[in-house]
Amino acid sequence: MQVEGVSKKFGMAPGSLVYIGDEEKALIRISVIDYTEEGVVETELDDLTACAEYAAGESVTWINISGIHDPKMIEELGRIFNLHPLLLEDVLNTETRPKLDDYDDSLFAVLKMIDYDPDIRELDHEQVSLVIKKGVVISMQERVGDVFDPVRERIRKAKGRIRRSGADYLAYALIDMIVDHYFTILEQIGGQIEELQDKVAADPDQEVVQDIHRYKHQIIYLRKAVWPVREIIATLLRDESHLIGSDVRLYLRDVYDHTIQVVDTVETYRDILSGVLDIYLTSVSNKMNEVMKVLTVIATIFIPLTFLAGVYGMNFQYMPELAWRYSYPVIWAVFLAIFAAMIWWFKRKKWL
Repeated sequence: MQVEGVSKKFGMAPGSLVYIGDEEKALIRISVIDYTEEGVVETELDDLTACAEYAAGESVTWINISGIHDPKMIEELGRIFNLHPLLLEDVLNTETRPKLDDYDDSLFAVLKMIDYDPDIRELDHEQVSLVIKKGVVISMQERVGDVFDPVRERIRKAKGRIRRSGADYLAYALIDMIVDHYFTILEQIGGQIEELQDKVAADPDQEVVQDIHRYKHQIIYLRKAVWPVREIIATLLRDESHLIGSDVRLYLRDVYDHTIQVVDTVETYRDILSGVLDIYLTSVSNKMNEVMKVLTVIATIFIPLTFLAGVYGMNFQYMPELAWRYSYPVIWAVFLAIFAAMIWWFKRKKWL
């Protein structure tokens, strides 16, 4: 969590517009898709002023803003669409927990859009803010690139009912794409967790512990991102907001079911990783026990041999065996006999 960024706002009045997030200045891109059942207009704009012209008609307007690091631009957006200052404040704070706020004339949802690179085994995430107004959906994200291309294609080619429905259905479609992408992420992570299980069973090493902690960190983040989404959908289903039609609530129930499946999968992976860590620790402990057993057996065998060698190494003058011609081969025979007898005894007791 970017604590330094959050600290910038200490002492400021509520609604103060301060960007909290990656300091890298991403490209700002404003795209508009304006559609009705009969047709669609798709364009990119240099400024926000023209957005109001599209939103003023009877069509459904989807405004997508990539790059939210400019507080002045967000302030202008709020002025054009009469958005609450607290809403704008949450847009600029990329550490906002996923949530849903109702501002009477608009609904505001914050979600986390997640991607995963299986090659470097790292999660990449960004915040997506959705503003739902009558006939208008405004989506705002940190940088260019998202998971919404299938929705754009459905609008362009009039697939399904999206062109025949209102802004509430468009908002549902965007939320559904974010949730569905969680399944893709979990599938990729799940495959690597299975490989990790096989590795732990076959040849556990110190690198395994690092992998386990890396995946646990990713699963914890997924859990934090997904759990609130379930609350968001549940709130949309319960509330009687005029911005969400009863027909769209049927589709939202399906998204709710998907979020439950994602949460269950996340919890399952979390339990599996805990089990993998236990298996690793048990395996390391067993290896240590095997080493200690071998060392103990060796030490035990040498105890009587060391005793005999110590007795005949005291060099007293009157030790009859020292003057005997066959003392050396006899003592070696005794050593070997003791060694063989102890090995036989250990095997009989199943200590070896």
